[in-house]
Parts: sequence; C-alpha cells; structure tokens
Amino acid sequence: MSSKLASILPFIAVAYAQQIGTLTTETHPPLTWEKCTAPGSCTTVAGSVTMDSNWRWLHSTSGSTNCYTGNTWNAALCPNDTACAANCALDGADYSGTYGVTATGNALKIDFVTKSAQTNVGARLFLMADETHYQTFDLRNQEFTFDVDVSKLPCGLNGALYMSGMAADGGVSQYPGNKAGAKYGVGYCDSQCPRDLKFINGVANVDGWVPDSNSANSGIGNHGSCCAEMDIWEANSISAALTPHSCDTVSQTMCTGDACGGATGPRYGGTCDPDGCDFNSYRMGDTTFYGPGMTVNTNSVFTVVTQYLTADGTSTGTISEIKRFYVQNGVVIPNSQSTISGVSGNSITESFCKAQKAAFNNTNSFDNHGGLASMSSAMEAGMVLVLSLWDDYAVNMLWLDSDYPDARGTCPTTSGVPATIESTDASAYVIYSNIKVGAINSTFSGTTSSVGGSQPSSSASTPPSSVTSTPPTVSQPVTTTGAAHYAQCGGINWAGATTCAGGYTCTVLNPYFSQCL
Repeated sequence: MSSKLASILPFIAVAYAQQIGTLTTETHPPLTWEKCTAPGSCTTVAGSVTMDSNWRWLHSTSGSTNCYTGNTWNAALCPNDTACAANCALDGADYSGTYGVTATGNALKIDFVTKSAQTNVGARLFLMADETHYQTFDLRNQEFTFDVDVSKLPCGLNGALYMSGMAADGGVSQYPGNKAGAKYGVGYCDSQCPRDLKFINGVANVDGWVPDSNSANSGIGNHGSCCAEMDIWEANSISAALTPHSCDTVSQTMCTGDACGGATGPRYGGTCDPDGCDFNSYRMGDTTFYGPGMTVNTNSVFTVVTQYLTADGTSTGTISEIKRFYVQNGVVIPNSQSTISGVSGNSITESFCKAQKAAFNNTNSFDNHGGLASMSSAMEAGMVLVLSLWDDYAVNMLWLDSDYPDARGTCPTTSGVPATIESTDASAYVIYSNIKVGAINSTFSGTTSSVGGSQPSSSASTPPSSVTSTPPTVSQPVTTTGAAHYAQCGGINWAGATTCAGGYTCTVLNPYFSQCL
C-alpha cells in the first residue's frame, strides 16, 4: 500500500551500487526452508538471506569516502547517474551488529532499531538460492506457509513478507555495468514503482534527486523500479492484510517521473496497481478476528497459510482464488468472512475484488492492470521472497492499522509517527520461521475450527495434510467400479465415488479428503 522506505541514520550509506567493495566481507546468514510434495513429505532446503542494497554502505571504489550521506549524494563522486555507478562500490554487511538481523535454523529475526557505531532502522532482505541468485517461486496451485511472531509490533510498524517480480540475478545479465547483483541485494522493485532506490538498471538515480523533507536519510530521483507484488503478509499485532498487486509488465522495469504513479506521482498514472485487492479482516467487518487475545491471538506465535488455487487445478493454470487461513495451538482457523454489504466471502477472487472496490467506492486499479491474470504471469516468471520490517514516513502506516481512508484497525490516527516509535518502540522486532512451500494442504496440520469461513481446500490430485494426529481407516465395500488407487474417495462436499476398486481401502486423511490406499 505504501512504499517500503529505507530509514537509516547518517554515516551508513544507503544505495543501489554496481561496483563491489572489499572493506567488509559479505556473508549471507543461513535460513532453511522446506519444500513439501504431500502430507508429511517435506525436504529441507539450505537457503540464506541477503540485505537489500538500499541499506548497505556505498563508498568510493578507491577508499571509504561515502557516496551518499543522509539524503545527499557526494557531488564529486556522483555528478551524474553513470559516473556514480563507476565511482561507487557497494560493500558487505554486518547483519547482526549493524542491522539487527539474526538467523537461527529456520527462523529470521529482524530488530526495529539497532544501535552500534551507527543507528539503523528496519531492514529488507531477500531469500537466496545460491551466492549469486535469489530464490524464485511460482505459487500457482501451491501454498505458502510460515510462522510469525508479531507480538512486539505496535501501531505504525509493518512486518511484511511478500513476493517481488525481481530478476533472479539482480539484473547482472541484463545490465553489464551491474557487478554487485543479487549477492549484494540489487534489483528491488514493487508495485509502488519506488523512486527512493539509489541505483536502478545498472546506473545511479542521481539526476533530479530531491531529498525527503520528512526523513534525514532518503529522497526520490527521476526514476522508479516497477514490478508485480504479492503481499502475502503485511501486519503488526493490531491488523493484517493480504494483497496482490497487478502490473501491465510483471517483471522489473524502470519508470520515469510522474509515469511511475504510486506514492510519488499521480497515484494511478503508472503501469502498476498501487492499491491492490486486499483482505484485511477489520476492514471487511470482523473487528474481533485478529489482534491481542482475539480469534487469531497476536500475543503468541501462529502459522499463516496462503493457497493459490488455479482455475483448472494445475500448476500452469491461471490463479482464480487466493485463500487464507491460520493455525494456532494446533487449531486450523479459517479466514474471517466479509460482513460488508455487497461483498461476500473470505478469499480473494475477481468477483470479491470487484465487489470490494464498488462497496468502498475505490478505483479498481487491480483489475485495470490485469488482476489475477497478471499475478499468474508474475508467478510464471518467478517471484522473489522479501522479508522486512519498516515504518512509514509517508502516512504513518495508518492504511494498515487505523482509519485511512476507511477503518483498517484500532490504532488512533495520531499513531505511527516514525520519529516517535523509533524512540518509544525501538526494541520492537518480528520473527519469521518455518517457511514451507508445497502442494495444496501439504504444509500444515491441526484440528479444524468452526470459527471463520470455508476450510482449507481439497485437491483431487494432491492429498491434503492430515488434520488429525492419527487418520482413522474407514472400511468401504470393494467393487471393480470404485475410485482407483490414490484417487479421492470422500470428504466434505465430495460428490464423486466413495468406494475403491481393486481391493484398496478408502482412508480418511482429514475431514476434507479420503483417499484409496
């Protein structure tokens, strides 16, 4: 909804750099995640994370002179876009000491304010496939699951986990001047077409740079970086939102001036959808579903499951529904139902988005830029996982947790001021852990809850995860005309065969899926 702005105090340079510095060794913190093919069948992947280059130290290639200090470029080193790229080097990061980022096994913790020799605020990191490439995902007919601890995130903060249509190598192959690439966190883009990025497409964003009067550490240049964005999770302890953002061109492209639209130009003047089609339970009428002590209790850790169902049930089909539910204390909690007049359901579909835009009298920029078909194209191209924590110098995160422009949460409209929360809530943090990607209903387990709306989806081609600790066996008459081996033979709303051919037994895996085994 709002541009993810870097906020880091003077003496740490903030830049997109193309040359590589040698003053600090770059060592990516390891972070494991899992690929799942069926219930209980998951393989651990040894990944890692890298810091977005907008947070890194940018200095002269011949020494340690800052190329960017506060919100001002060094005029000698950076007289123009191309000279700056040649004169400045991006260096390695001290993840825990400078940025407050620590990784342990499958868990990543991001501190809000870190004070060492300098003061750092927030972070944005990307999941790596290897030392020089981002891990990319195509979630069509898949689900993405992770655990999160938002208990220490107050009003005004956003622990955001999302997908970006970035190039897997950070643009190295496309822009020869870009030597740093993915290893050093180069190539960021999102649907706001952010213009606060210091380097885009192999050159600096110096020309036309205007310092941000609201922050000592950022500004905007002539150019922005656009791509489709899938906000799986934008949340604090008060509110949460699930939001796909479509784009005319789903992969990273550079825009110029007002043609960027988004947060720094005519809002709907760009090639991407700045608003998205969001599901925020509070906004959609259920004010007791998410928060401290509520149905999804943000005082403790919970699991977030997001399913990307396709129209034809295949991994090459077009996304037709984005479905959300939670697991907490062993209980599967369906997403809340909309109670807004004229808007029904608890998942994101084309019909839900159209109804929501009409109900709130919003511009349907999501549909105007391709809707779920655009998101499907972005997934096909491969999207990069972003893990972040940020505060909002533009509108204080009111769009997420307060009344801006309509009710999004219980935070007062005076909350979220960065200068305040960076002092009063400096010890805030978010923890992401136990990331899993896999077949529908393969990444979680738990008993079902009657709270909320529709339950996890069943899939005839991929058995769902067991939601009972020991699935019971149900004997069925054996015939030669029943369902084949491994086929579905029962479950809630199942209308097909309920017997198994060939002597196989119809086995209940969970209330929504029985299989011939």
